Amino acid sequence: MKRKSTDYFMNPEAKRGFPAGQRIDGLFIVNMGFLVFFIAMVISLILANFFYIKTEHILEVLHSPSILAAIRLSIITSVTTLLIVILFSIPMGYALSRYRFPGHLLASTIVSLPIVLPPLVIGVFLLVFFQSGVGKWIESHGFQFVYSVKGIILCQFIVSASHGILVSKAAFDAVDRRLEHVALTLGCGSAQAFRRVTLPLARNGIIIGALLAWARAVGVFGPLMVFTGTVRMKTEVMPTTIYLELSIGRIEIALAVAMVMLIMAAAALAVIHWQTGRLRVLNQ
Repeated sequence: MKRKSTDYFMNPEAKRGFPAGQRIDGLFIVNMGFLVFFIAMVISLILANFFYIKTEHILEVLHSPSILAAIRLSIITSVTTLLIVILFSIPMGYALSRYRFPGHLLASTIVSLPIVLPPLVIGVFLLVFFQSGVGKWIESHGFQFVYSVKGIILCQFIVSASHGILVSKAAFDAVDRRLEHVALTLGCGSAQAFRRVTLPLARNGIIIGALLAWARAVGVFGPLMVFTGTVRMKTEVMPTTIYLELSIGRIEIALAVAMVMLIMAAAALAVIHWQTGRLRVLNQ
């Protein structure tokens, strides 16, 4: 029997895109089994680490000047990286979404490349680049990146920017181009149509991409070991703190710092899923 069109408005579950009743069959059991298994595995790992840490280890982290400095530097560099990612991801995402030009496929491939490259390789590439003539010229003109805080931001940006750019592109792809055309016919210029129509509609997707990039930037480790080193109170951030604490056998302190990173990542993911839910509702 054909469902009446009024069912969509009368049934809130249908309006949200969910079936009114869930049929329990073999497919449902298999799919839910995989889901429950994976969730149980992740929760088990988190709980095992949570119960391994004692209160004195957390207090030591909160009172250690070097660890607090690493946490502070992680926040400063990752937020700076976030702002730079937003600055790049909006125009680049829009260009990849709306413009067709010679080399478009190549440009998309290059933008995506840092996602599949091992992060350690990116650190090696940066180190070699700043040993070249161009890199030495940049550093000789006051832009010191090797073994510096600027180098941390550069590593975080290169590793994480692709996430923000590609998600921004997907957000612009989801905006109906006909709305831009309508704005143009009503007298808006291309910049006005972008600012007043396209950007507001793609805003939530851009926020999601930026948060993904930020979460990725906070966890950067490999490139930092190669390019900026792990000098305490200077270039030490949370991932390198974990490495340094493990290297001297202080696994409890390393786990305490890891739990701080877990809380930060969980908060970012919660915002991402909240924004995703809003997008789903708005698009229905």
